[in-house]
Amino acid sequence: MKVTSEALIAALIEKTRQNINQVEVLNQKPINKLNWKANEDIWSVLECIEHLNLYGDYYLPEIEQRITKSTSKTETHFKAGILGDYFAKILSPKEKLNKMKTLKDKNPNGSHLDKTTLERFLIQQEKMLELLDRARSVSLNKTKTGISISKLIKLKLGDTFRVVIYHNERHVEQAKKALENYK
Repeated sequence: MKVTSEALIAALIEKTRQNINQVEVLNQKPINKLNWKANEDIWSVLECIEHLNLYGDYYLPEIEQRITKSTSKTETHFKAGILGDYFAKILSPKEKLNKMKTLKDKNPNGSHLDKTTLERFLIQQEKMLELLDRARSVSLNKTKTGISISKLIKLKLGDTFRVVIYHNERHVEQAKKALENYK
């Protein structure tokens, strides 16, 4: 995948705004619907969003630190890395979501959650918008970030944004489906 850096940032800002809008709609629903589960193995709306918060706790400071320390200037085009493109594709939402195993420390199943979960997500997404804007001044190709599963693996900043934002989109969709299945 090759795209202009500005087009990538603009598309990711748009996806982040859509995620914000969807979660603001969820925030209008009663707490019993947000905590409802079809069965104990399926996440509730709030568990879907808490899962994203747990990843945001890692990625937002990581991205911010890498942008702050970057000495690489922005360039016209972003070219996805092999690993980053792979992660972005498997995490992006699809018509039929492929089941994926969640790391134990990122699995909110059985948590006691309230609407602060949604508020925390919205705050994190405002931070994401700020970081996307700041990323316009650094290289999306040469600035690298660690990933949550291993500090040894580094992704291009542009790929990290794609992975995190597509992952957010995937689980916001899952949360909406959980609400649709409410009985």
